Amino acid sequence: MSDPSGVVFPLDPTSGRRSTTATGRAVVADALRRVDPVGAASAERETNWRQGYLPHFRRLVEAGLTSPEAARAIARDGLESLHDRMRWSAADGDRPLEDAFGDDGRTRTLGSETVRGTGTPDRTLSVPYAGERLSGDALRRRLDAWVQAGTIEPSCAEAVGLVIDNPDWLDLSDRTVVVLGAAAEMGPLRSLLRWGADVAAVDLPRKELWDRLIGDTSRLAGSVTLPVRQGVEPVSSRAGGDLVHDLAAVTRWVAGLEGRLVIGNYVYADGETNVRVSVAVDALTRHVVDARGRDDVGLAFLATPTDVFAVPGTAVEHSVDSYARRRTSKVLRVPLRTVSGGRLLRRNYVPGQDPGINDSVVLQQGPNYLLAKRLQRWRATAYRGDGGLVSFKVAPPTRTRSVVKNRALAAAYAGAHRFGIEVFEPGTANTLMAALLVHDLRTGSPARPEPWQDEAYAAAHGGLWTSAYDPRSALGLAALLGLASAR
Repeated sequence: MSDPSGVVFPLDPTSGRRSTTATGRAVVADALRRVDPVGAASAERETNWRQGYLPHFRRLVEAGLTSPEAARAIARDGLESLHDRMRWSAADGDRPLEDAFGDDGRTRTLGSETVRGTGTPDRTLSVPYAGERLSGDALRRRLDAWVQAGTIEPSCAEAVGLVIDNPDWLDLSDRTVVVLGAAAEMGPLRSLLRWGADVAAVDLPRKELWDRLIGDTSRLAGSVTLPVRQGVEPVSSRAGGDLVHDLAAVTRWVAGLEGRLVIGNYVYADGETNVRVSVAVDALTRHVVDARGRDDVGLAFLATPTDVFAVPGTAVEHSVDSYARRRTSKVLRVPLRTVSGGRLLRRNYVPGQDPGINDSVVLQQGPNYLLAKRLQRWRATAYRGDGGLVSFKVAPPTRTRSVVKNRALAAAYAGAHRFGIEVFEPGTANTLMAALLVHDLRTGSPARPEPWQDEAYAAAHGGLWTSAYDPRSALGLAALLGLASAR
């Protein structure tokens, strides 16, 4: 483990080490135990978690389809297991995670600095795409084309269309949007600032990061309030908060912000640190909600499309139709499937499923990545079940820096279009997601009858849900074709 302090995984009593494997396996088992005891036992018996984790994460979705109560029970039990197991490690050793918030006089206090932009608020929704900035009818045509291609769900086009129809919705002056992970490529920060919003921005204390963010803010229309340490250095040298190590200080700072809050979770880190920072965000969220109440705090999340989701029957029908119409693939898929032992170019679904189960997990991303993202899904489900406002949206596959630095994944994305999957540029994806956040804040994001429908609503999955083929069965071929085109 990279850093043994702050929010950490527990020590394994057998090995004496902090085991991400033992913790992940136990959390999944705990989440399943009440609803699916057989599935819980299967997870506990998994001896090769790093390679064999996927069926158990899939079972978390399948077991939740039996009833809305089952889905919410899985979410709540998974959350409680993570909070019970993760630890707070200080100089005097490991303690329960909740001890991170103990006021022992040693926790630093963060002040605030506000940077105000000089631009004029943009009251027209526009989305950058293929070298243009689309708005009005041009944006509607692009949304319709995405729906026809199966790139986004029809409900996504409808939701963005409502924002186009109501440009005054872009005025978010009645909210303070807390962007955790302010520098994230998929985050809404720059769109919100362009529309004139008041944003509270949290990210690591890195001067170059804050120099860039402050410079962007000064040219746009909104304002950014930053957590800062005391001192005489420039603001960018004192700004930021480390959620993993300064959890109590950042939590108190967020809880003390003015206005009705929307806490947006856009954090990301590599490997096991991704789970640690995601747990820190969730602990912060619980404390801020306890301090201010659900009526005063909304939550926002972006889900990865490379996960397991229950999807509407219309997405299944689109995929089945695409499978039947792909003439060039018909010649190749039988010999390829034969040679590969059935691993290549499998159907995405059995015809007639409603809902279907889409499994777009990229195995190279690993169980820690999936656990961190599942934590966010669980919090969204539980909070909505308690009556809280939630904006949860599946974002499209996107060429972010964290993706393209993985050569295999970058190659697969380069060849994905050959299988009906569109990979978005960051500017297109984050603007589209920001528009969906505006939609949810203005409509109240009412709950659907089933939690899986809440997750699927207005999804921009890039075609992973509607592709003719099981995404993982086409990923290797897409990578080969992507490498060939790059050469």
